[in-house]
Formats: sequence, C-alpha cells, structure tokens
Amino acid sequence: MNQTLAVYVHWPFCLSKCPYCDFNSHVANFVDHRRWRAALLRELAHFAGETPGRTVVSVFFGGGTPSLMDPGTVAAVIDAIREHWPTAPDLEITLEANPTSSEAARFVALRCAGINRLSVGVQAWDDPALAFLGRTHSAAEAKAAVAIARAQFPRFSFDLIYGLPGQTVAGWRQHLAEAVTLADDHLSAYQLTVEPGTQFYRQGLAEIDPETAADLYEVTREQLAAAGMFAYEVSNYARTGGECRHNLAVWRGGDYLGVGPGAHGRLSGEGGTEAIRQIRAPEKWVSAVETRGHGTAARTALEFRARRDELVMIGLRLADGVGRERFRGLTGCEPEDAVDAGGLARMIDGGFMVRDADGIRATLAGRQRLDAVLTQLLA
Repeated sequence: MNQTLAVYVHWPFCLSKCPYCDFNSHVANFVDHRRWRAALLRELAHFAGETPGRTVVSVFFGGGTPSLMDPGTVAAVIDAIREHWPTAPDLEITLEANPTSSEAARFVALRCAGINRLSVGVQAWDDPALAFLGRTHSAAEAKAAVAIARAQFPRFSFDLIYGLPGQTVAGWRQHLAEAVTLADDHLSAYQLTVEPGTQFYRQGLAEIDPETAADLYEVTREQLAAAGMFAYEVSNYARTGGECRHNLAVWRGGDYLGVGPGAHGRLSGEGGTEAIRQIRAPEKWVSAVETRGHGTAARTALEFRARRDELVMIGLRLADGVGRERFRGLTGCEPEDAVDAGGLARMIDGGFMVRDADGIRATLAGRQRLDAVLTQLLA
C-alpha cells in the first residue's frame, strides 16, 4: 500500500470558457466563497479519516481558474492539509493561474497563502493567437504575469499551445525562443486538440495534419533540450530537478486524492486500488458535501488487469517509462507481464519501445505515437 499521498483540489469557476477547453470549468458571475471554503475543508476532513498517517508530498490547485479563489480559502485548505496529514519537508504546492491583470495582482496574496509553485496559463506569446484561443489576456499581460511569478514564487511554470491552424515550424521556433528566455525550470507545451463538447468541436475546426504536428513536436523537443529543458513526459519539459512533483506522483502510480467537483482520485489498500470520482456539477457537489460530508459520485474497485493497464498507460508517458522495481511493488509482477508479448516485440523491433533491466519505456518515436503503441501493447 502506498504510504504517500498527493492532493488535488479542483476550483471549477472561470471568468469565461475557452473554445478548446473540455475541463470541468464553469462561468460564474458570483461565487459564495465562504460556502465553498467550508465545503472544501469538510471534504478534506472526510478523506483524512480514510488515510491517517499518509505523508502528503504535493498539493495541486487546478481548475477552472484557481487564481480566482479567495487567497484566504487557499490558505485554509493548505493549513487543513498540514493539520490532517504529515507533510514532506519539501512539500510542493502548485496553483494554476491566468495572467490577466486582475488575477496577477493576487499573486502576492497567493504566495502569502502558502503557494510555492505557480503554473501560469500563458498559451501563446502573440495577441492574434491568444484571441483565436479565446484567452482574455494580452501577450503583454502574459509577460507581466510571468515577471511577477518570477519575483514572488520559488518556482513557476507556464503552458503553451501549438498546432494552431496555419502555424508554421518557423513561427513556432520563434515562440519557443521567446519562451526559453522567460522560463524558469519547467514549461508545458500541448498540441491543440479538438475535443467533443468544446466550442471548437461544434464549429467543426480541423486539427493540423499529422506530419505538421510531428514536425512541431520534434522542434519543441529539440529546441527546449538545447536550452537545458528536457521532455520528462510527453508534453512537459524541465531542467533537472524542475519536474512537477505532483504530476510525477500520479504518473508513477502513487495514491492521490481529488477534492472538489469532478475531481478524480486513486486510493490503495489491502484490497487493491479504488478509483474515486466526485460529483461533476458544482452546485450538486457543494450541496452533497453539506448534506453528507463529501461529494463522491462513485467509488470503483479496479480489477487487477485494469490497474496494470492503467499503470502502463500513464507510466509510458514518462521518459523513464514503467520502472521495474516500482511496478513490481505496486502489482507484484513485472512490466512485461502486463503487456502483449508479441506487441512489445514488434514495438521494440520498430524502434518504438525499449526493454532493459530498469523496465520498459517508449523511445522518442514511441512517445510521439503513444496511442498507437499502447494499442499494440494492450491488445
């Protein structure tokens, strides 16, 4: 059983809905912050009763737009986590933030509340791209927000989106060159995908062709590596030691709690691992917490094979892959036992996978085509 724990706190509210966003986010003109603070604290207390003695190694405030939270609520959640559980000496506490002027002004208060790592949703460094993506900030505001983050937080990161219609490799190189000059120890670069239910999907927006997508991915990896930032995961790049510890905890199969509407969690015990999902609709979630102390929608005991498949899928996103010792500790078997032997052999022969004493991992070519690789491995 895992003795460590990561905690994810979901804040579902935004000022506007971006056309590419398929997250559980909702536009709200008014939020009763006292009510939401009480609900988050009560759900934390509920899960604390199930996980006594676990050591919390990371806290991640996601959304939505968590930088819209009352800093007092952020501080209260962090204080409650420290009261309920032992915490790692180097506890990483991340909060996602938007770079609008109104939110950037709150960065100092969020730092005082206990946030020690800020993740800024920049997405692009030019105004036409930001307008296309439905962002409410300008390029100038993004750069100002990053400057404030650098001055106020021990660590910060920012997100970029590539693969916009008409984007060229040359143009993306310029974007990356600017990103490198502004980055700290981490950044994320995601390809624009058109997900069902989003505004882009309803508009019938077409994604860029696979060849261009592959070129943009390769340029990202090469240019950031040249600047000392390496792809430790499919879409995440960091200098040595700058990796997001929260995401690593999840991708390596650690236990994590999800608090707030729509949040997901994994908790292991003597009987195996449970998948936990909270009620998605904000009002229904908060009402459930007030009524019964938590907003859990479903708890599902994962079958052994399902858990092994999950660990392979998330583990192969990482550059270091599915570690043999870690996988054995979580499942009692070897990584090879969880995949199709013929599929693994084909992927190794094709240059998409590596198998050695450390475990199994996807090569650069394999991570670029990870969905297709997993189809072969988990047939």
